Amino acid sequence: MKAVGLTHYLPIDNPDSFLDVELEKPTPAGHDILVAVKAVAVNPVDTKVRAPKDGVEDPPRVIGYDASGVVEAVGSDVTLFKAGDEVYYAGDITRSGTNAEFHLVDERIVGHKPKSLTHAQSAALPLTTITAYEAFFDRLGIDRNGANKGESLLIIGAGGGVGSIGIQLAKAAGLVVIATASRPETSAWVKELGADHVVNHREDMVKQVRALGMHHVDHIAIFNDMRHWDAAVELIRPQHGIVSIDNT
Repeated sequence: MKAVGLTHYLPIDNPDSFLDVELEKPTPAGHDILVAVKAVAVNPVDTKVRAPKDGVEDPPRVIGYDASGVVEAVGSDVTLFKAGDEVYYAGDITRSGTNAEFHLVDERIVGHKPKSLTHAQSAALPLTTITAYEAFFDRLGIDRNGANKGESLLIIGAGGGVGSIGIQLAKAAGLVVIATASRPETSAWVKELGADHVVNHREDMVKQVRALGMHHVDHIAIFNDMRHWDAAVELIRPQHGIVSIDNT
């Protein structure tokens, strides 16, 4: 099968940083399903995995985690899917990735592709959606069924992949969403997605949020970096939570 892989961890502007390679088509066993990949997404984790470092991969390493496709074959223990099913998922970072014609993935981390979406649209969803979902409902303890309806959530970096999904999840849970964006097009984008208020994170966020009549907010999610930590600390309601996906 055709795949895009790497043998050396080179700077991305090096023409050999990614290679078109031919690999053996895998065979599913156990709970694995074999997916004929129709679309993939690129995430920050991909850049971190292939960042320049020592090491040689033989056979070539294939990266990529989000995918959408069609089940080609299933392992002997598979019960959730059958050949021909359309699926989407965020894969397993410890296994060979999705940048290939065919990909093995455990059925237990796979979902049926939304019928209303194309494969390209579906592939863009898994990792960003999982990240926003866990940030809100696992880490911040927000109830996804509406028990926190009317509470405020400040999403810092709302125009990116995680933030744009986060706005929609938060609105579905009944929250009042204050989204940050710094450009006219991203401000319009987050409003279109359902944000109740938009503030510019390149300006004084504390002043802008308080101008909305909110001295404190109930929840804060930082989906860009920690430059805005001090503002978040000043704005968070005492004894409430801040979640961040920044790893610094």
